[in-house]
Amino acid sequence: MGAITHSDGWAAALVAHRQVYRGVGLDAERLLSEEQARRLATRVLTAEELVRMETLPPSSVGLMVSATFSLKESLFKALYPLVGRMFHFSAAELMAWPGIGPVRLRLLEDLGNGWTTGCEVTGMVCLHEDRVLSLVSLPAAGPEES
Repeated sequence: MGAITHSDGWAAALVAHRQVYRGVGLDAERLLSEEQARRLATRVLTAEELVRMETLPPSSVGLMVSATFSLKESLFKALYPLVGRMFHFSAAELMAWPGIGPVRLRLLEDLGNGWTTGCEVTGMVCLHEDRVLSLVSLPAAGPEES
């Protein structure tokens, strides 16, 4: 299985062996300015994430919203083939905002096929030039064992 992403003339692909991962998601997004991030925030962030955003210095808001958007896109790419249904940004929440590096996301909805409210998945965020790159991986062990 694998995932692809593209953004403004830049592209990346990722493949993984099914014996190790049930799903992977990859996403690249342009880094938002603080103003752009604040306009998008209510469509992308949960109430908890919005509270966290308001505690950040203004210079960090763009990165936090960009990364959360990207991580939720990566989560969708990883989970959609397993659950077979559309879901929205409100279906998951970034558990904390540690900045660049490893993160955890928690499902806020039952998506089916064992992916229930409270399941947690790991992700990774990095910054390359003016792009936020994110990855979500779903170990072969499944949601109840990851």
